[in-house]
Amino acid sequence: MEAFLAKVAEINGSVNGVVWGIFGLALLIGTGVIVTLSTKVFQISHFKLWWKNTIGSLFTSNVLKHRKEKGVISPFQALCTALAATVGTGNIAGVAAAICIGGAGAVFWMWVAAFFGMMTNYAENVLGIYFRRKNSLGEWSGGAMYYLQDGVGRYSYKDAHGEATLKKPGKILAVLFCIFAMLASFGIGSMGQVNKIVANVSAAFDVKALSDITVFGEVSLYNIIIGVVIMILTAVITLGGVKRIASVAEKIVPFMVVLFVAGSLVIIGINYKAIIPAFKAIFVNAFAPEAFVGGGIGGVIVAMTNGFKRGVFSNEAGLGSSVMVHSNSSIKEPVKQGMWGIFEVFADTMVVCTMTALVVLTSGGLNGGVFNAKTGEIAAGFTDATLVGGAFNEVFSWGNIGSKFVAIAMFLFAFTTVLGWSHYGSKAWEYLFGAKTTFIFRIIHVITVIFGAVLTSSLAWDISDTFNGLMMIPNLIGVLFMIPLVVKITKNYVDRKVRKKDVAPILSYDPETEAEAIKDLSEDK
Repeated sequence: MEAFLAKVAEINGSVNGVVWGIFGLALLIGTGVIVTLSTKVFQISHFKLWWKNTIGSLFTSNVLKHRKEKGVISPFQALCTALAATVGTGNIAGVAAAICIGGAGAVFWMWVAAFFGMMTNYAENVLGIYFRRKNSLGEWSGGAMYYLQDGVGRYSYKDAHGEATLKKPGKILAVLFCIFAMLASFGIGSMGQVNKIVANVSAAFDVKALSDITVFGEVSLYNIIIGVVIMILTAVITLGGVKRIASVAEKIVPFMVVLFVAGSLVIIGINYKAIIPAFKAIFVNAFAPEAFVGGGIGGVIVAMTNGFKRGVFSNEAGLGSSVMVHSNSSIKEPVKQGMWGIFEVFADTMVVCTMTALVVLTSGGLNGGVFNAKTGEIAAGFTDATLVGGAFNEVFSWGNIGSKFVAIAMFLFAFTTVLGWSHYGSKAWEYLFGAKTTFIFRIIHVITVIFGAVLTSSLAWDISDTFNGLMMIPNLIGVLFMIPLVVKITKNYVDRKVRKKDVAPILSYDPETEAEAIKDLSEDK
């Protein structure tokens, strides 16, 4: 058995090295660069436009109003559900790990990945709304599988036998995407998150009477109880479908993000003398890494790779995941939902991840505290997974309030990720097996929660990490093929809304859906 697991680990390591190595990251960042240039750097040139249509319209009825239509959620609910899935353990432990491996410079490359990732996520959501359709239950369904099937699939080329289409390759890519998405939802989207919840909660709020009791070998009874509680909560919420998930997400996500950012600002404010040195270290070490990272171009590659990788883990731009919930939005304009995709990446990486990085780098100064940015040394008793909790404890030390605060934040971040990924996996299942059978997937997904509480092997997380990356390849193929369409839809929106030209809207690949959307838009005026 050990030999078999070792072989599986070896094969997985090889595949993971490709999908999350230079090839995968070049494909990911390259797609973002191409979309950015093709849209004339939309995230900057139309900054006021997307800011006004996202955070600037946050308290308007069009954004907040709940819809009675089946499977339809508000733009704010779509954002919160997407953030629920993306703002997870990667925003805390993941960022700390990137700094420990790649130095402070990794943060700079994380920002670069996010800058271009904004437009990758924009393109995904534009395509998600454009190619979405109603399923057999009358609910909206959208995602990479549909723009692979109907977007890539509509292209044709000439071969020796005449003209041929990419319909079959598009369908194959769509099926592969869904298989990888389902498998990732069980691992990264369930077991991995729950494992982090249990580890942090049991450490910060230990109950000796329960943690000292072991069952099934070395598994703590306390861990199992926590796992069962999470499983019950997950079942109550996810079995209610996307509307219930979105309803919970819109209440928890704003609270948890504001709470974590506020707590981080307190830590950073107290260590204000280290703020400027921290930013200096981030920019300087991105191109001249400290000795512990490595010298010359090798060190830059280590910092760059870890920054890119952790940035993608955090915001998921390019994986094609969040588009599956954005497609349930009540918005009719593809570009409007695309702009929410830009804001999603901005909030996740530029705000939350930056707060985490500054907490680690300013705590006690760059040469001390929980992490020494010069030598790469982690303070005694800490690991990259507990660095942030240690930084909070340096300020809120009484009764270990700091680590308890971070444990609660980790619980909220990870638990809402489980909820978001339940929806993603169910949409992938729906594409493969039909909308009327998605309850089977949701039940399976709920059951996997308990395994996250009891499993200790890292192999399961490594494998699910690989499937997470494998989602990226077919999705980015679809995005690359569809860039001309994204540019066309974007230009159409800007012409109508900014330049006030009298041109017909481009809203859907399906004439009937488009006609209905145009009618709805005219009635909303």
